[in-house]
Amino acid sequence: MSDPTSPISDPTRPGGHHVPADLPDRIQHYIDGQFVDSVDGATFEVLDPVTNETYVRAAAGKKADIDLAVEAAQRAFREGPWPRMLPRDRSRVLHRVADLVESQDRRLAELESFDSGLPISQALGQARRAAENFRFFADLIVAQSDDTYKVPGRQINYVNRKPIGVAGLITPWNTPFMLESWKLGPALATGNTVVLKPAEFTPLSASLWAGIFEDAGLPQGVFNLVNGFGEDAGDALVKHPDVPLISFTGESSTGSLIFANAAPYLKGLSMELGGKSPAIVFADADLEAAVDATIFGVFSLNGERCTAGSRILVERSIYDEFVERYAEQAQRVRVGYPHEESTEVGALVHPEHYDKVMSYVEIGKTEGRLVAGGGRPDGFESGNFIAPTVFADVAPDARIFQEEIFGPVVAITPFDTDAEALELANGVKYGLAAYLWTNDLRRAHNFSQAIEAGMVWLNSNNVRDLRTPFGGVKASGLGHEGGYRSIDFYTDQQAVHITLGTVHNPTFGKQQGR
Repeated sequence: MSDPTSPISDPTRPGGHHVPADLPDRIQHYIDGQFVDSVDGATFEVLDPVTNETYVRAAAGKKADIDLAVEAAQRAFREGPWPRMLPRDRSRVLHRVADLVESQDRRLAELESFDSGLPISQALGQARRAAENFRFFADLIVAQSDDTYKVPGRQINYVNRKPIGVAGLITPWNTPFMLESWKLGPALATGNTVVLKPAEFTPLSASLWAGIFEDAGLPQGVFNLVNGFGEDAGDALVKHPDVPLISFTGESSTGSLIFANAAPYLKGLSMELGGKSPAIVFADADLEAAVDATIFGVFSLNGERCTAGSRILVERSIYDEFVERYAEQAQRVRVGYPHEESTEVGALVHPEHYDKVMSYVEIGKTEGRLVAGGGRPDGFESGNFIAPTVFADVAPDARIFQEEIFGPVVAITPFDTDAEALELANGVKYGLAAYLWTNDLRRAHNFSQAIEAGMVWLNSNNVRDLRTPFGGVKASGLGHEGGYRSIDFYTDQQAVHITLGTVHNPTFGKQQGR
């Protein structure tokens, strides 16, 4: 790994595109403390999202590779020290992980930005959040207290938490390193061992975990990584009988498939799926703050975020002014090369995803009034660049209103009454997040509680408190993680009952004769 304190710049390609120094010549699996190729030698191409050229090949895992990884993780769970260590000792290792991530945050961000197309300034924030995730769960596992229930003089009952075993972690390609940390932190803190299957579009930053964990002192076999496609490596992990837990973040359709494939094994499932989150702006809102927040809410992270406020519902009395101001500001959002500090929207992750998002842009031109964007930004004739795109006057049955686009595309729709706004907000199959802008305190609380969403932000952008539950309803997910909900998911809770006084047993079978 190169010096993590070195500045982000140096080698460039024509057109100003930055290529990090010291890229690996291949990406391997990491199983039982060793970097290894696939059993059958298979690989797949990993593309640079700015040029769509292959910059490295990664090992393509299949069932045989998953079997080896699970075997290593299971052996580390049964025989190794990790599940039996005191929480304080596991915490020390996780704090060292956080220290290492922080010390390498510039390099991590550089690789993440190059691999995913995220703007470097936002990738740097995600690297630092990854460190904070480990620090949070390192502290939580030490501070954790389990329930005790007393019947004075007669009985005491307490809850004993135990790690479950091998956790299968399947992560997406948007902010991959941070989202991997969101699962790795609590899974490891609670004493489980893991097999990580990162997204095939973005395996670069995931390959750094092995060195970080080794340097932090994580025992061999506790962390294992298998690259590959969902239909091969991911499917084998979900169906493996010795993997009792699956945590998945990704598309709702994939989540449904995982649900079905895990059912015969009665696995524990935690799934954070897609979203089509509403941002509702009432006439009494702080308009400037609402415009700023809703611009950021859909165009940050290139629009490739599950919680994006991609449907903006605006009260009719301020609708025209909102649309005008929103469109003007969207046109000023800076599209640029991912490595440039001034870039606000970079390149989408992969040409397949670019084609999908552009198909929705074309659909949107038949379903709404295009007021910003609508194609490639000037100066970017190649690569996966899309100008921030805004459609107004979008009907609630439009596809761009109903379907998750996962790109820098937003639909704006007017409403007249609170009841209509609520109907529009709840009128999709998703229910992950919602954003509400109003200065009416009574409306704020009543409306937020009536929205079908796992998370609601009032007069706020998406600001995460790691103690709170994260998850959605309807097609947006199954279960919650975050804070103690993560501890609940990654542990078995065993109730232990102790009699303190005289045993009061019902008496059976002591009668003489008949």
